[in-house]
Amino acid sequence: MGRPRILILGGTGEARLLAVALAARGHCDVLLSLAGRTEKPAAQPVPVRIGGFGGAAALADFLKAGGYDLLIDATHPFAERISANAAFAAEASGIAAIALCRPEWQRLPGDRWRDVRSIPAAIEALGPSPRHVLLATGRQGAHFAEAAPQHFYLIRSVDPVAPPLALANVDYLLDRGPFTLEGECALLKQHDIDAIIAKNSGGAATYAKIEAARLLGIEVMMVARATASTVKTVETVEAALAAVDHLVAPAMKRGV
Repeated sequence: MGRPRILILGGTGEARLLAVALAARGHCDVLLSLAGRTEKPAAQPVPVRIGGFGGAAALADFLKAGGYDLLIDATHPFAERISANAAFAAEASGIAAIALCRPEWQRLPGDRWRDVRSIPAAIEALGPSPRHVLLATGRQGAHFAEAAPQHFYLIRSVDPVAPPLALANVDYLLDRGPFTLEGECALLKQHDIDAIIAKNSGGAATYAKIEAARLLGIEVMMVARATASTVKTVETVEAALAAVDHLVAPAMKRGV
């Protein structure tokens, strides 16, 4: 028997930190899978595959064919389809699985949040009067803004929005977190932003816009997460490592 094999479904900072920690330990073979939605992904400390699997059943086949002992879903908290596929594939293949998902942001005194279920609902909640909006949900949801062309949109994303939106009042900003509170305050003031559309992604890398909105009294349309993963979920890299130790221990003993 060989060393335990772990497949990480990644694309988040937590996935990379987990891969770094596992690589440093050196007792498992780790493959990090990225969806390929980012044009220039960050360098990774373990072997990487890029692209989808072709559905939940195909992912299950991949796990079985590769002899994997553990599946770790460390995708973005809003990657609902991938997480659902991961849960199905783990059950179908009989392979252990955990999800690494950072906790949500919590409302604090001074926050002007309006909770919404989706990006279209957030666009609708802006109302009919023209507003200056920071759309900070990534390029994939940007096209929903076309339903309310009366607003000005500043759309921030890692990769370009393609094709460009059919809007007269739109600016694009290509940038990647982490962001600073000072920088976010300056950005919001520069563009006279009076509303922010954001996903409740959690984590520190993009939280500065929420802090800046609180300080400046700006309304935030906060898109809520969908139902959590059905597999065992941990919130930190440290907890994920502890789960790995517990779940792959039998495989390590078999390999001795």
